[in-house]
Amino acid sequence: MSEIHHLLIPLAASTAPGARQVLQDLGLPHLDRLLARLSPAGTDAGEESDFTPPHERALARHLGLAAPGDGALPWAAWSRHAQSPGTDEGAAWAWVTPCRWQVGADQVMLADPATLGLDEAASREVLAIVAPWFAEDGIALTYVSPTRWLARGAVFDGLATASLDRVVQRDVRAWMPDAARARLLHRLHSEMQMLLYTHPFNDARAERGLPPVNAFWVHGAGRLPERTPPAASAPHMPTDLRDAALHEDWRAWAQAWRALDAGAVAALASRAAAGGAVRLTLCGERSAMAWESRPLGLVERLRRRLRPVRFADIHPQL
Repeated sequence: MSEIHHLLIPLAASTAPGARQVLQDLGLPHLDRLLARLSPAGTDAGEESDFTPPHERALARHLGLAAPGDGALPWAAWSRHAQSPGTDEGAAWAWVTPCRWQVGADQVMLADPATLGLDEAASREVLAIVAPWFAEDGIALTYVSPTRWLARGAVFDGLATASLDRVVQRDVRAWMPDAARARLLHRLHSEMQMLLYTHPFNDARAERGLPPVNAFWVHGAGRLPERTPPAASAPHMPTDLRDAALHEDWRAWAQAWRALDAGAVAALASRAAAGGAVRLTLCGERSAMAWESRPLGLVERLRRRLRPVRFADIHPQL
């Protein structure tokens, strides 16, 4: 069986007014050419308020990773298993991202962690500051990257958490885990804000003109199911659209779409035209829709020629 080339596009559409305006005049000829050749392969309908965004649900389906409910995809445990299969079986894990909460009059916004300018040395320094406090509550922290630490603890077992992609540049209060299930984490949030507010670590950052690290975000929590699927190759998942959409930079988003259409989408369309096996998944803020290459009969080929599928008809459903 030939290899299926899968292109999974996060935040290909948005309900934001700026995005809707851009989409009115956005021409994507290669995407329309590709859609005209492919057959529908399923729709995953959701809501903007779901903790897990559509592109993460689509990626999990591709990998064969099941979740018992919204916000329950155990990405941290999955990563741990992929790197060290057979170790720490049954443990509950989560990602912890050091970040900055900007407190305003009527909201508490989580600034993009990328704007902190953390390098490995700075991240390890703040990790060393907060790790003893987490350890007192049975949570062990391990450095992975400047904006990602691996956490292990019983509190993460069955805990629904919101993806970082849901909360960046948004009010955190709508995305906090359930207070009854995560009372420990809510308390840790308060303690870390008090600890870091006047800490010399942040004083030194202020002297260099850097923003403070005053909070953390927990995401990707849970334990793996008993039957963990074998590791599968990930689809091609470009992030330029996602990055621009999270910052509501719709000019950059439009430019990213045009570049993607001329690049990865055009390549996939050419492969489909040559008879190759391809799959396309478009994700918005609510839903995801998938298409794939299939043999077509004469009637279906004629119908598509007369009524081709276009992105302009699809993006309102995402």
